[in-house]
Amino acid sequence: MNLSDKRLVVTGGAGFVGSHLVERLLNENDVLVVDDSSNGDKTAVPDEATVLEGDLTDPDVAADAITADVDGVFHLAAAKAVDTDRPRAQFEDNQTMTYNVLERMDEVGVDKLAFTSSSTVYGEAPRPTPEDFAPLEPISPYGAAKLAEESIISTYAHSHGIQSWVFRFANIVGPRLRGAVVPDFIEKLREDPERLVILGDGRQEKSYMHITECLDAISFAVENAADDLNVFNLGTRTTTSVDRIADIVADELGVDPTYEHTGGDRGWTGDVPRMRLSVEKLAGLGWEPSQSSDDAVRQATRELGSEL
Repeated sequence: MNLSDKRLVVTGGAGFVGSHLVERLLNENDVLVVDDSSNGDKTAVPDEATVLEGDLTDPDVAADAITADVDGVFHLAAAKAVDTDRPRAQFEDNQTMTYNVLERMDEVGVDKLAFTSSSTVYGEAPRPTPEDFAPLEPISPYGAAKLAEESIISTYAHSHGIQSWVFRFANIVGPRLRGAVVPDFIEKLREDPERLVILGDGRQEKSYMHITECLDAISFAVENAADDLNVFNLGTRTTTSVDRIADIVADELGVDPTYEHTGGDRGWTGDVPRMRLSVEKLAGLGWEPSQSSDDAVRQATRELGSEL
């Protein structure tokens, strides 16, 4: 799908990734944002975008947003907490939103969908994990919901003619990020530069990708991958441990704290302690990340340090 002179819908467009995506798409397209403000910040949505406030678990909201003149949908709306205290509701809500979006697209003949999935669909898989790894065994309700959503997207791609791009994210970092390890460490160290409490043993190790490269990869894949269903990992070829993130944040803030670990090999129930995605499939198409995971964390720390 060529991303110019299009009418596009971005669900979850007030969120971290969504608001950055809307900014990017607005350069050459008309954009409608659908968001219920449960995760996002409406002030992050550019004035040039049209905003529909509503909950996509309601099919009437999907009907209002997705009309026959829409060229494509970027579906980012989700209840995002991996360690949620409402697992059943999260699982049901996320599936319902995706089903409502697809059902409405099929009803009015909109045939292009991009969906933000997650590395959590793999569970604790060997690393680096390729897109064709099986069996997929998620260990959190969030990962289970993403896998279920991918399944119904596959059905609509293969049986209803809705060409789809599914992106399995590593950890995406950058401006506007909240509720994640980098902004959490920044806020903790500004409050107490002498001591930093770290969940788990600090050796949890994952890939971190900057939002700019994430959007570059999404745009490239949507414009160049032409199968009915296109599934891509988005991440870097390297990983960063939680202790290393603490080192980077402390260095950027100019402090030297003592680390205190809560213990255990993971930060919370459902946390995958080690994750690195293979990015060779997208590289084979012609795009690959230029930053390391450490580079992404350091850039995000500088941006968030001035923003928070």
